[in-house]
Amino acid sequence: MTTSVDPIETTDDNSGSGARLSLATAAARQLATTTKTPPQMQGISSRWLLKVLPWVQVNGGTFRVNRRLVHTVGDGRVEFDKTGAEVRVIPDELQELPPLRGYTDTEVLRRLAESCEQRDFGPDEVIVEQGTPVDHVVLIAHGKLRKTASGLYDEEASLGVLADGEHAGAAELVEEEASAWGYTLRSLTSGTVLFLPRATFLVTAERAPGLREHLAAYRAAVPAQRRNAEGESAIDLASGHDGEPDLPGTFVDYDCAPREYELSVAQTVLRVHSRVADLYNEPMNQVEEQLRLTIEALRERQEHEMVNNRDFGLLHNADLGQRVHTRTGPPTPDDLDELLSTVWKDPSVILAHPKAIAAFGRECSRRGLYPGTVDLQGHQVPSWRGVPVLPCNKIPVTAHGTSSILALRTGEKAQGVVGLHCTGIPDEYQPSLSVRFMGINDKAIISYLVSAYYSAAVLVPDALGVLEDVEIGN
Repeated sequence: MTTSVDPIETTDDNSGSGARLSLATAAARQLATTTKTPPQMQGISSRWLLKVLPWVQVNGGTFRVNRRLVHTVGDGRVEFDKTGAEVRVIPDELQELPPLRGYTDTEVLRRLAESCEQRDFGPDEVIVEQGTPVDHVVLIAHGKLRKTASGLYDEEASLGVLADGEHAGAAELVEEEASAWGYTLRSLTSGTVLFLPRATFLVTAERAPGLREHLAAYRAAVPAQRRNAEGESAIDLASGHDGEPDLPGTFVDYDCAPREYELSVAQTVLRVHSRVADLYNEPMNQVEEQLRLTIEALRERQEHEMVNNRDFGLLHNADLGQRVHTRTGPPTPDDLDELLSTVWKDPSVILAHPKAIAAFGRECSRRGLYPGTVDLQGHQVPSWRGVPVLPCNKIPVTAHGTSSILALRTGEKAQGVVGLHCTGIPDEYQPSLSVRFMGINDKAIISYLVSAYYSAAVLVPDALGVLEDVEIGN
C-alpha cells in the first residue's frame, strides 16, 4: 500500500535546503483584510468654470437680462454653401450685412447672392488696397485676411484679422457716393472670397421698391454721432460750462425685448439592486458610491453644456464683436493681449483647453518669456498679465487641431458672466441638484432620479471674449 505525500514547496532561501521555513504570503493573504479605495473615475476634471463663476439664485426658473436699447445691427457672420470648388453665399445669410438686416424678400436676396463673384487667393495677396474705391463688398468664405492701414511713421498699422464668415465694405454699400477703402486687406493664408459688386446692388435696389424703402429706413436710423461705442443711444450731458446755459434733456431707453435664460437640466435615473444595497455596504456604502460618481458625471456634463450649448453656452453666446483671431496661428503673447483687450475693464479669468495652454507655453518659451503664477482658491495656477489661465477640457479641439481660448469678466456687480441655479428645490442633495427616490420595481431594483439645474448668462457683451482658430499642434 502506497501513501501519497504532498509535494514539498521549495523556495529560494539562505538555508539552501529547498524546504519552506515560514507561511507563504499568498496563503497569508487569505486571512488578511484588503485595504480598498473608493471607486475611481478618470472622467473627473478640475471643472474650473464651475468654481470661478459666481452663482445667481434664479427663482421661477427664468433669468431676465435687462439692458439699454442698442441700435447697432447686422454685424453677424455670413455662411456659405460649397459644392466642389464652387462657393456660393446662402441668400438668407446676406441679412447679416448691416444694410440688409431684417430684409426678408427671398427673391431679391437670391438675385444678390447670384451676383457675387468668387475669387480664390493664396498667401500674401492684396484683396483690397487702401485708397481705391469701395466698389464691392468682400465676403470671406475661407481663409484669413490681415487688415492694415498707413501709420503715422511710414509703417503699416495692424487693425486686426478677418476670417471665415466675416465681411468688409458693407457699411459703405448705401452711401450716396462711393468712398475709398480706409485700409488694405492682405491674405495671411490661402482661401476664397466672394465679391458683391456695388453697382449690381444699387441696380437691384432701384428695381425692388421694398429694398429701396428698407435702405432708406436704414439711412434714417440713429446716426453714428448719436450713439456711444457700444451702439447705445448717447446720454446728452453738459460739462465745463459757465453761467446759466440751458442744460440738455435726456433719458435712458431700455430694450423692450430683453434676453431671458431658462434653467437647463441634466438628468439620469440611478438604479441599484436591493440585494446590493442591503448586503454589500461594508466598508463602503454602495448606494452612496454609485450616487457620488453619478453626480460627478452630471457636473461634468453641466460644465460641457455651459461651454458648448447652442442656446446658453459661452462659445455660442460671445458677441461677434468680441471674437478675435490669432495673428499667425499658434496662441502667442500678442494674441492673449488682444484677447484681454476685449474684456479690458476687469478681466477675471482665462479658460483654455490644456493643449492650448501647452501651445501658449511653447510660444512664450520661443520668446524667452516666463508667465507668472497666481494663487487661486489655494492653488498655484499659471497666469498672463496677472489673470489666471485655467484648463478646461470642455472647450473643443477640432479635427484640424484648432481650439478657442475664452476670457471672462465674472460677477453680477461687474456686469460680467454669471452661473444660474436654483437652490432649495425638493430633495436637494447639493445646491441645485436633487436626488429623488422613485420606488422599487418588481425586479427588486431601487431607482433614484438625479437632476441638476443650471445655466449661464452674459450680462453685457464685453464680459466675454473669444480667441478663435488657435492652432495647438505646432
